[in-house]
Amino acid sequence: MLGFSIYLNRDLTADDYNYILAMRNAGLTTIFTSLHIPEDDPKVILKRLAELTKWSKNLETAVIADVSESGMARLGLTLENEEQIESLGLSGLRIDDGVSPATVAKLSQKMPIALNASTINEDDVTALREHGANFENLQAWHNFYPRPETGLDSNWLKEKNDWLHHMNLETMAFVAGDDVLRGPIHAGLPTLEKQRAENPLAAMLELKHLACDHVFIGDASLSPQMIAIFKNYTKKQIITLRLDENLPELFNSEWHNRPDVARDVVRLTEGRSRQLFDVTPQKNPGARAKGTITCDNKLYLRYQGELQITKRDLPADEKVNVLGHVVADDLPLLNQIDAGQSIIFIAAGY
Repeated sequence: MLGFSIYLNRDLTADDYNYILAMRNAGLTTIFTSLHIPEDDPKVILKRLAELTKWSKNLETAVIADVSESGMARLGLTLENEEQIESLGLSGLRIDDGVSPATVAKLSQKMPIALNASTINEDDVTALREHGANFENLQAWHNFYPRPETGLDSNWLKEKNDWLHHMNLETMAFVAGDDVLRGPIHAGLPTLEKQRAENPLAAMLELKHLACDHVFIGDASLSPQMIAIFKNYTKKQIITLRLDENLPELFNSEWHNRPDVARDVVRLTEGRSRQLFDVTPQKNPGARAKGTITCDNKLYLRYQGELQITKRDLPADEKVNVLGHVVADDLPLLNQIDAGQSIIFIAAGY
């Protein structure tokens, strides 16, 4: 499950509707929102939530809201009242700490419930079982961390996720957006600290390797270009790399990493067969920093025309011509290119 965030701190507009539609079309089909907005009028929050859930039904998306006992009380609601919860039109709840196991177990009989993945322990799981919780409706969601330097450690996240899977709980974590970042700190809303400024798709793919079953965008927006990049991956399993040079020879085709994965470079299978670039040796070929696009020239004999992307810094080589570079934001994606992975190249900022 892939999801994204829509917050209720302002009135929703036609732009929000179109954003939800674009995200749904890109394969992100669940909306996360929060009912922890103490500074706003409760009636206004409920009105905005009603509009959001109405839109979600029209667009065939789900809405899961972050709730707490105190936050619900401020809205004039209680988690123990089934009719009130059903009236919200939500697809599920993300329960904050402090809600009793009995209440969580009761709610889990009616709808999907997300628990706090970072704080749940074995005693909590035992209590939920004792109260008859429906574990098919339970998941464990990690927090996002607005303040820089407070996000989680990757190794800790993996260990916690492995334990949660052992407890029969699926897991979720957040990645930051790449457009308008949520205030008041505006430093991204990731789960992992190392991903605070990373390409959101690269961060999502890394979280999958760290045993996260589901990934959500924590911030309230992705850029239109990033939405298209997500769509390429979710719909076609294609990784999109943005280049800082205009190389139409690369832009007009789909490429693939070889099935035998090299340590230092991505080797594009089609390079030697297509022979799209001049193989005359360059006079002063530059060093090949990570993300450099290269073409082997005729000095490499039968390798001439081979196209590569460097996965780490490599020195200049008279037998290798430098064509261009992957933009810095997309460098983490190079670590996610596995055997046979489909790749397309686009100009940055298209």
